[in-house]
Amino acid sequence: MNARMTGAQTFDADRIERTHAAEGVVLGWPAARGAMRQGLRWAAVIGAGVLMAGCGGGPSQRSPSTSTTSTTSTTASPGANARPASPVSPAPVAPAESPSALLNAQGRLEPPHAVATHEELRHQAALRLVAANPDATYMGEVPAVLLAIPVLEIELNRDGSVRNIRVLRRPGQAVDTIELAMAAVRKAAPYGDVSHLPHPWKFNEVFLFNNDRRFKPRTLD
Repeated sequence: MNARMTGAQTFDADRIERTHAAEGVVLGWPAARGAMRQGLRWAAVIGAGVLMAGCGGGPSQRSPSTSTTSTTSTTASPGANARPASPVSPAPVAPAESPSALLNAQGRLEPPHAVATHEELRHQAALRLVAANPDATYMGEVPAVLLAIPVLEIELNRDGSVRNIRVLRRPGQAVDTIELAMAAVRKAAPYGDVSHLPHPWKFNEVFLFNNDRRFKPRTLD
């Protein structure tokens, strides 16, 4: 009896163990399946969060920066390249090329224009000498032999009027040509505003007198 009981107990124990083992396999699958589903749900949630963070954070954060940089660059570029406008200088007056250009319709000498350099002063003065003294000058070729060659230094006031005349060279003959040259200088004055030129306000002229006692300024030769 005890032996049978022991065998029965052993049988029952084995059967229960096998049953529990079978139940563990059978009952354990739903539990494992539930755990897997739970894990998949968490993975999906985490994945969605990462995806949303990647989609939302990337372009939305970078775009303003890029836009701002582009706008700043576009806005700053004209200012960086801009240069202060240079002052506009008045157009210079073209110097006359012939004595007749200095005469008006009535044949009178026009007022002189302001000169910018001593060289321009000397050129304008030579033209005015011829224009103001048509009967005492010539503009053709200078003869090989001249009657006289006086040289004068003309000093001006600030308004271009004659201040002083000094003889730098006296001819050996026809000394009267000195007075003729001085009279022509005074008649052609004034010679233009020279107040903005550096001192001295002077220029020299060589008078080439032919045998007719007409002169040509050496500046125009």
